Amino acid sequence: MSVLTVNNLTKQFGKFTALDGVNIEVNEGEIYGFIGPNGAGKSTTIRVLLGILKATQGSATIFGQDAWSDAVDIHKHIAYVPGDVNLWPNLTGGEVIDLFVKLRGSNNQSRREELIEKFNLDPTKKCRTYSKGNRQKVALVAAFASDADLYILDEPTSGLDPLMEQVFQQYVLEMKNKGKSVLLSSHILSEVEKLCDRVGIIRQGKMIESGTLGELRHLTRVHMLVETKQPLTDLNELKGVHAIEEKDQAVSFQVDAEALDNVIKHVSQFGIVKLESSPPTLEDLFMRHYEQKDESEVGGAS
Repeated sequence: MSVLTVNNLTKQFGKFTALDGVNIEVNEGEIYGFIGPNGAGKSTTIRVLLGILKATQGSATIFGQDAWSDAVDIHKHIAYVPGDVNLWPNLTGGEVIDLFVKLRGSNNQSRREELIEKFNLDPTKKCRTYSKGNRQKVALVAAFASDADLYILDEPTSGLDPLMEQVFQQYVLEMKNKGKSVLLSSHILSEVEKLCDRVGIIRQGKMIESGTLGELRHLTRVHMLVETKQPLTDLNELKGVHAIEEKDQAVSFQVDAEALDNVIKHVSQFGIVKLESSPPTLEDLFMRHYEQKDESEVGGAS
């Protein structure tokens, strides 16, 4: 069942088109990764979803309600964490968490204490003394302490150290196991890869690809490291082989997934001593997208 649907969403600021026909669907119990470089349109999309900005064209619905006209109702069932949290400087972190939790009508003290301990937050300090990472922790504790149905997280781990990122990932997966939905906007690709069921890639306001990680991996290449008894030759003649490098006795290269069978047949003729292959990461996929786009744009401009 769809919890969040964005259909052909367009947002213009004067003559500038920030979003150009964006489509997103987040289902119940699903973590959807929304990725792209800074300035691609991730935060603008999220502001439309939160009812802060009105779309120029297209629609955005959450729980079947319109994100703009039904924003007050929708906000009773969502939790939002921005990438740069601003807090009341004279309140303590604990007071801010209590305020947010009470606004949501939930009051689970043991959950609050557990989160504060796991995120290693001192709730007695005034917010003006907090580092960026600690301000993020306050927002994350408040979000995970509330009983929301949809979590909208916009670069939520910005400023957190790796240990706290792991704690964050643990709680996101816990939300999923409870049947909650998560829209995770991020440029930390390893985070998206660990957590997300489906991914949408946005660039310059346009969705350039979306699907499960399995579906998107056809766009990228498998990394191979091969050591053979006889010198490996003619690799560069094979279709679908890229980035060939000699490393000591071995050769490393990348292979398009559809060419893998032919490449393995070719390599096996030279007597394989060692063969290592690693699946493509989201980072590879991401970089290839942008490299290809940039090259075609440069080619078109010249």
